[in-house]
Amino acid sequence: FWYLAGQFCCGFFVILILGNFWFLAVLYLLWLYLDWETPCAGGRRSQWVRSWTVWKYFREYFPIHLIKTSDLNPNHNYLLGFHPHGVLVAGAFGNFCTGPSFKNLFPGLTPYLHIMPIWFGCPFFREYVMSAGMVSASKESVSYVLNNEGGGHASIIVIGGAEESLNAHPGSLTLNILKRKGFIKMALKHGAHLVPVFSFGENELFKQVANPKGSWLRNVQEKMQKIMGFALPLFHARGVFQYSFGLIPYRQPIHTVVGSPIPVKRNLNPTTEEIDDLHALYLQKLRQLFEEHKRNYGIPEHKSLIFE
Repeated sequence: FWYLAGQFCCGFFVILILGNFWFLAVLYLLWLYLDWETPCAGGRRSQWVRSWTVWKYFREYFPIHLIKTSDLNPNHNYLLGFHPHGVLVAGAFGNFCTGPSFKNLFPGLTPYLHIMPIWFGCPFFREYVMSAGMVSASKESVSYVLNNEGGGHASIIVIGGAEESLNAHPGSLTLNILKRKGFIKMALKHGAHLVPVFSFGENELFKQVANPKGSWLRNVQEKMQKIMGFALPLFHARGVFQYSFGLIPYRQPIHTVVGSPIPVKRNLNPTTEEIDDLHALYLQKLRQLFEEHKRNYGIPEHKSLIFE
């Protein structure tokens, strides 16, 4: 999804260069140079873009729902860990970048969805994603959001990242999280309260070609991910007028459940032990959130999260 949209924008930029509008491309390159740091400095959101009617239809297509389990005091800053990545990350985009749901449920908080820095190098595409409220996932960007003295900021990080998208098969409950502790360190350094978020239905939107670990396909995908910085899952779903094959996601409901906050005291120099302890507590709260709500969203009783 992101890859195709980015390629379209880059292709449009190439057309400007090769056509009679090369001067516009030069002006844009100058703008890009001057505006390069904006994705790491809170971005440039547009309420007009975030309120487009098309997003209402996008959310209703699945449909996408945001579920609140606890109040979040706007006097604090928060780091929301979003799980799982899925192929489309539809729950994260639909709930935190469009519509009034987050604002209505958590008044006083401004959400910032962090995505891979590579996307902000795509001409024009970067302007679109920033207008929707997305910012870079770099350390500098997360620090900028969480450093708000008056509180009221919420960083949303898809913890499993691109690697986890390769596990996005229907029914999969495998999360890439055991070695991912950078978000824990950031929360400690800024005193940002941690909030686990689980999006039920995220992995049901597409069918992915079988790629078990150790297979030749998985090996190729992992090597390409290391080279390019993002994964390329081979997936399909439905078409426009038929349900057999296509790239339009299946109509499966998505319920993004926001858990209770884990209070975090500011610690500019956390030790490895302190990071590990908070990471273990986060995993415990994430598993608890999943177990408490799985019955509501069609997950069999015997199934549980798998942490890798």
